[in-house]
Amino acid sequence: MLSVLVVDDSMIMRRNIKKYLSSLGHNIIGEAKNADEALEFCSENRPDLITMDISMPGINGIAALKKIKEINKDFSIIMITSYGKNEMIKSALKEGAQGYILKPVSVEKLSESIQKIFPEYLEKKDRVL
Repeated sequence: MLSVLVVDDSMIMRRNIKKYLSSLGHNIIGEAKNADEALEFCSENRPDLITMDISMPGINGIAALKKIKEINKDFSIIMITSYGKNEMIKSALKEGAQGYILKPVSVEKLSESIQKIFPEYLEKKDRVL
């Protein structure tokens, strides 16, 4: 089970992502509606995974990603975006995101992205089942 921080300015999107992650067996240890809340959370906690919206008011997800990586370069982050713009995705990956998901988010997309980052965890989980 991974401990996860969900960052998105949309309450509905946070709720859906948390529901999908919980259905995959993961533990939601926090949620943030903006980059400032995410940075504060990451300063005090160590989630295994962070899902982060790219487009948020104030500090956007890519700028937040940079700051979170300054706190701990080993945080695993999946960016979530409704924009298929290559420059934004490339920038997020260059700054240290381990993956991205295009909206609409689904349990299948989350599972696939998590498998790419944590293959050893999923192999262990599969053996237990």
